[in-house]
Amino acid sequence: MFEGTRGHEPDRRDIEKRWDDPPEIRRATRYAVSVLAVALVAAILLGLWAYLGRSNCAASTTPVCGTADRYLLAIVPAAVLMVGGVGAFFETYAVWKRGGTWPAWQGAGWALFLLMLVCAALGAGVLAT
Repeated sequence: MFEGTRGHEPDRRDIEKRWDDPPEIRRATRYAVSVLAVALVAAILLGLWAYLGRSNCAASTTPVCGTADRYLLAIVPAAVLMVGGVGAFFETYAVWKRGGTWPAWQGAGWALFLLMLVCAALGAGVLAT
């Protein structure tokens, strides 16, 4: 049954479903929170930049009136979350190859991808107005 596993032992922890590796879970959580913080900081800085630079459209009722500002505000935070999610999935594979506790990294990747979809949906609403 395990002949084609290429060096992986049949008693691997991912088969047993006992993933108790607090340092790896903390590392994956720290990574996901850091990526989320970078996306939030990017959104806040882009929002401030767009709001403070609106002297050319002072009569507008929306806080962000420039087309380029709206595109950046809609795309950049979602792109940061997407790149972070891809990075988490690369780390999932690397941890799996080392025989470590990979499900924490997979969970971080899926959480970042879910947040990316939410952020992209909100950005699409901004672009639609």
